[in-house]
Amino acid sequence: MPSGKADRVTAPGSGFAVRAVATAGAFWAVGGVVALLVWAVYRLARISIAAFDQPFAWYHWAALLLIIPFMAWSEGLRGFQLRFSPRVAERAMTIRSQPTLLRVVLAPLFAAGYFEGTRRERLGVYFGTLGILVLIVLVHRLDQPWRGILDAGVVVGLSWGTIATLALSVRAWRS
Repeated sequence: MPSGKADRVTAPGSGFAVRAVATAGAFWAVGGVVALLVWAVYRLARISIAAFDQPFAWYHWAALLLIIPFMAWSEGLRGFQLRFSPRVAERAMTIRSQPTLLRVVLAPLFAAGYFEGTRRERLGVYFGTLGILVLIVLVHRLDQPWRGILDAGVVVGLSWGTIATLALSVRAWRS
């Protein structure tokens, strides 16, 4: 690995150490993102399950049956499988092939696109994060069972995203 860049990860006389750090960084990138998704699924699933402690009218069931496929399509397929997850897998492989100290230490943030992307990509990540935070605050204000119904859809989307991120990362690792 060339050592011309000042922040490039280097170990005197040991290509093995550099490869080990690069590999650990790639695992940290995917593992950190997946851990965040799994944590969110766990927390939201508990809220979704609690919604069933409330009586459901026909319109609650209708909303649940509409929100789940919609969130699977919009968040799971379009948001994660087609956009976010491929970026995470690709950027994790960038850490593996071109490690820097910053990329390795902040691997999940790098993989998510918070830095070293194009201006458009970074703005998309920043505004996407802001939008998610606003939605979290708004949904948090809803009473049950509506909050649980919406969270059930989010659980489906995040679960899809977790599986897509893992699957695409494994595929990228093998190629």
